[in-house]
Amino acid sequence: MSGDEHSEAPRKGFRLSLVTRWSALVGTLLALGILLALGLDHFFPGQPLLVFLACLAAIVPIAIITIRSQIQPILSLFRALEGTVASYRDGDFSFSLHWPQNDELADLIAAHNDLGQVLRAQRLGLVQRELLLDTMVQNTPVAMLLVTDFAQTATPAGTIVYANLAARQLLSEGRKLEGHQLSEILETAAPALKEALARGGDGLFTAGESEEEEVYHLARSAFTLNGRRHELLLLRHLTTELRRQEVQTWKKVIRVISHELNNSLAPLASLAHSGTELVRRGQTERLPQILQTIGERTRHLETFILGYARFAKLPTPRLEAYPWDVFVDRLADQVAFRLIGALPQDPAWIDAAQMEQALLNLLKNAHESGSTPEAVELHVRRIQDAVRIDVLDRGTGMSEAVLTNALVPFYSTKRSGTGLGLALAREIAEAHGGRILLSNRDGGGLAVSLILPALPGAHTP
Repeated sequence: MSGDEHSEAPRKGFRLSLVTRWSALVGTLLALGILLALGLDHFFPGQPLLVFLACLAAIVPIAIITIRSQIQPILSLFRALEGTVASYRDGDFSFSLHWPQNDELADLIAAHNDLGQVLRAQRLGLVQRELLLDTMVQNTPVAMLLVTDFAQTATPAGTIVYANLAARQLLSEGRKLEGHQLSEILETAAPALKEALARGGDGLFTAGESEEEEVYHLARSAFTLNGRRHELLLLRHLTTELRRQEVQTWKKVIRVISHELNNSLAPLASLAHSGTELVRRGQTERLPQILQTIGERTRHLETFILGYARFAKLPTPRLEAYPWDVFVDRLADQVAFRLIGALPQDPAWIDAAQMEQALLNLLKNAHESGSTPEAVELHVRRIQDAVRIDVLDRGTGMSEAVLTNALVPFYSTKRSGTGLGLALAREIAEAHGGRILLSNRDGGGLAVSLILPALPGAHTP
């Protein structure tokens, strides 16, 4: 045997198995014993006990020496196998073994060496993948912290076991963070980060003030490894991206407002000029019509501007218990629809004015979708710990592209639309802690669903 670094293939050619070798050894010893007994019996006739003892005295030492010489290499091989297995357990796959005989043990050694070679190749591939992954993690702009024994308290605690370069730059001016307590690192970090970690969950937070204000997104994931709780914290710097999106949004707002103002001001200027000419000529019979048109365009422009103002200045909802029957009756006084099913017995937990504004927008959209008035329906029902409000119509529905962009502010497929109705409904739903869903109905039409939290403490059917 040897500790070669290269596996040696089994020998080809003549093969002598272990059974054959040991059978030959035992047969040879028996034959030698018989021959020795016959020879002694010839010299000492009539003395079998003496012959037997003489044979034992001669054959047993020879057998012991011979068998020991054959077993010793096998025992050494087993010890070598034990050592290589221990090395494999410790992650060292550099050893291989050699057996000089061409027998079953040679096959075992060849299989063992092949296993070592496979493990070495796998370890090399794993090391390369780990190196690639570490390079990617270290160079990502997202700050990554892995904390063990994480404790969700007013000042989050735990031991940092991993931090990439972005995390070091953000929290410790490039110094290593591994082994430090998270609470110690947070003492010198922005208070907003400490508050975001203490608050729990994912979300945005802002650090700094005025021109140095920076926006970050905190994402977290908890898991258990080796019986210990770990928390993976991801901090993504969003200031540049948000500012770029903000500029694009403002450009879009300016384009929409400019377009609407031009569409209204140009006719108003033309009508005013026409009215002036008619007064100069003394032809006043068309003035009432001109003034009426000016009034209509002015009111449209006012409605347009007020719609943007309401969307931009939506206040925080003042949630209170409000009876569903009273709320639905107020809606029915302003727009026609058919109520499906019975209303929930528990009151709604809403800002009635804001929710009324959202549903009025949705119901008016349903009437403008090409649906017949009697096909516009409202369905309110309790689902577990939430309330679902469905506004249904049998209009033309929406294409996939329109469904994707319908909730984006200022997006509209109507020539005179502002693109604020669905966006405002979404803003109101999310301010209530809910969400809005859009889907085309089987058989044609659209379903707009508001899913809102139910009244706290209310009974779940």
